Amino acid sequence: MNKFIEDTSNYLKEKGFESPEVGIILGTGLGQLLKHVEIIKEVSYNHIPNFPTATVEFHKGKLIYGILEGKKVIVMQGRFHLYEGYTLQDVAYPVRIMKQLGITTLLVSNASGAINLDYKKGELMLIEDHINLQGGSPLAFKGVEHLGERFVDMSAPYDAALNTHFESIALKNNITLHKGVYVSVVGPQLETRAEYKMLKLMGADAVGMSTVPEIIVANHLKLKVAAVSVLTDECDPENLKPIDITEIIEMATKAEPDMITLFKELIKKIA
Repeated sequence: MNKFIEDTSNYLKEKGFESPEVGIILGTGLGQLLKHVEIIKEVSYNHIPNFPTATVEFHKGKLIYGILEGKKVIVMQGRFHLYEGYTLQDVAYPVRIMKQLGITTLLVSNASGAINLDYKKGELMLIEDHINLQGGSPLAFKGVEHLGERFVDMSAPYDAALNTHFESIALKNNITLHKGVYVSVVGPQLETRAEYKMLKLMGADAVGMSTVPEIIVANHLKLKVAAVSVLTDECDPENLKPIDITEIIEMATKAEPDMITLFKELIKKIA
C-alpha cells in the first residue's frame, strides 16, 4: 500500500495540492460548504491514481484544494461506502492520502437516522463515540504495521478539544447540537424495526453507513478528528414509515447552514 499512497500523493502534489492543514469529508447533501472555499485546485476522483470512484448519485466525486477561513483545506466532495462494493481499506484510503499531503486535523460529516427519539430530523449530533457493525476493520490487512501501530487505541477516537469547540460554537450561534453514539452498518438497505430496537439496546443514538472506517484510520495515523451527523429521519420502530430518500436529502439540505457555521468557525480556531 505504501507504493500506492506515494504514487497518489505525488500526483496530487504535482497538481498543486500543497501542504493542506485540514481535511474535510462531506457527507450526503452537504456540498454547499464549497461555496465558502476559495478553490485553488480540483481533481475528479477518476483521474487520481489508485483512488476509488464515487458511485452514489448524490456524491459528486471530486477532491478539492483551497482556502477556508485562512487555512489550507482538502475537501472530499463525495465519499466511498462499503455498500458500493469497496473494501474497508478502499473506503479509508483518502484519509491516508490527506495525511501524506500534510493534514493534522480531519473533520467528517454524514447523514444518519435518529435512534434516540429525543433527537429530531433536521437537527445535528456531535459524535462522541461509535459502534462498528460493518463486519471488519480497515486495519485488518498484511503490512498495516508499516503504516502505523497495528493495535490502535480507540478509548477516545474523537478529539475532546475539537468537540468542546464544536459545542461552544453551537451554543454561541443558537444551533441545536446533540451528543451521542453513532453506529455504522453496511447498508445499503435501511434497517428493520427489529434492527432499530437492537441498535437502541446497544446504546446507539444514530445510525448510518459511513464514517467509522475513516475515523479508525485517522486514529491509526494520529490525526485529530471530529465528526457531526445530520439527523435526516427518525427511526421509531413503533411508528416506522417507508423511507423517502428525497426527504433525507431535503433534511440534510435544511441542516446545511448550521453545519457550515460549525465547520467554518471551528477551522478559525484550529492553530
